[in-house]
Amino acid sequence: MSHQRLRTMLWVLVAIAAIGGIFLALQRPSSDSSQQLATIGGPFTLTGSDGKPFQSSRLNGEPAAIFFGFTHCPDVCPTTLARLVKLRRQLGQGDAALSIVFVTVDPERDGPAEVGSYASLFGAPVVGLTGSAADIERVKKLFGVFSQKVDQPGGEYSVDHTATVFLMDRNGQFVATLSPEEGDGVALEKLKRLG
Repeated sequence: MSHQRLRTMLWVLVAIAAIGGIFLALQRPSSDSSQQLATIGGPFTLTGSDGKPFQSSRLNGEPAAIFFGFTHCPDVCPTTLARLVKLRRQLGQGDAALSIVFVTVDPERDGPAEVGSYASLFGAPVVGLTGSAADIERVKKLFGVFSQKVDQPGGEYSVDHTATVFLMDRNGQFVATLSPEEGDGVALEKLKRLG
């Protein structure tokens, strides 16, 4: 099996595991379904590309798509962010129709300048966020996100991570996920329902 095919299969498994984890979290017995949905996401403060604190409350008032990745990612991250930009354009309501948020899972290499430069590559507004390792871990825990360093030859490393996009409504409440396997038509319908 080729290295590229193995890598693709690993990404698919990570996405399936993340979706399964979210499904299980939502299946916990509770008399209040809104309480179940509240288990994903929550208020957070990270560092924006300008080096200043960025509070998640700044996203309130418009729907948001939150994606966790890293700037050295060769495939899943740029593909996902480019797809989100394309889907936002297809909504036909301008950039305010959806905030696209990129949160690094590699704060060791991705400081404010790096996430800012990376976010600017997509030709449309993308919010790039970073923070200390502890800050990133707290936010990952809020969203049930997995990430793990994978050593590579020459002292380099990659990062395996959850490839799911988290869709939040205008009030910052979790609504749904987008996975890489879903077609654009299904994804667009989910974005339209965010309102």
